[in-house]
Amino acid sequence: MSILTPFGIASNNRGEGDGTNTSTLQKVSVGEQEFTTISSEAIRWAYREYLGNTYPEQVNRIYDAMVDEYHIKDEGYDATKYIDDDIFGFMDAKKDSKNKNATIKRRGVLEVARAMSLTPYNGDKIFNSKAGEMKTSTSLYNVEVHATQYQYTVAFKMGDFVVPERAKYLLDAIINLRHVGGNHSRFLYDFAPASIVARITTSPSPQIINCFNDDGIPRKLEPLITCGDINPDEIIVAGEAALGEFSETLEKMEVTLCYGIKECVDTIKYALFKQS
Repeated sequence: MSILTPFGIASNNRGEGDGTNTSTLQKVSVGEQEFTTISSEAIRWAYREYLGNTYPEQVNRIYDAMVDEYHIKDEGYDATKYIDDDIFGFMDAKKDSKNKNATIKRRGVLEVARAMSLTPYNGDKIFNSKAGEMKTSTSLYNVEVHATQYQYTVAFKMGDFVVPERAKYLLDAIINLRHVGGNHSRFLYDFAPASIVARITTSPSPQIINCFNDDGIPRKLEPLITCGDINPDEIIVAGEAALGEFSETLEKMEVTLCYGIKECVDTIKYALFKQS
């Protein structure tokens, strides 16, 4: 599933310091242009937050916002009992009393790609200052900001869940993210989808990563479907991408169109559990 966020002014998921009083964004170069990016870890954290707030009795890791710490209920972990141990996996590296490897681990079901801005970063900065009478050398600072949308892709296999029903919880999390900010999490940027391109397939490769063009339209679908690399029956397009002029092209390609994001998720849930 590839997700395109709404438009907003991003100042989240800080990059490395540049030696000045500038709060930087993480960036990646594509040719001669720079794009801002948000880590998959920050996105996964937001999924954890949603699941922890929605199903507090069914998760192993509980986040305490008062002390900014996670607490583990069961250090033995249990993917059958806990949603997060099933979806995100776990690893506890340790030795036994005889100094032999006693690591317990599970690979997570969920795979998340880094989010990438839809448009290049042009170097916008906002000047700011700390409140209060006491001023120091860091009281004046700059903040890098980017007015853009982000696209990213998630993937999972139904057969990898210990409890398959949890795929529904994960889909609900994807469309109900509270915020994504990583170590700059106090900044709000809406990561709930404005558009979705979903592919339900037995193919091991998604083939829809970064499928949105800079105008927010998933034009990269057309050649993939036309040449037969992707079966149109596998594709669901929802939200803003299902509206406008390109919707006629999508209809001709016979992909499934959902105008609402929640309608799309309900369609995906039905298809996944109908198949299983």
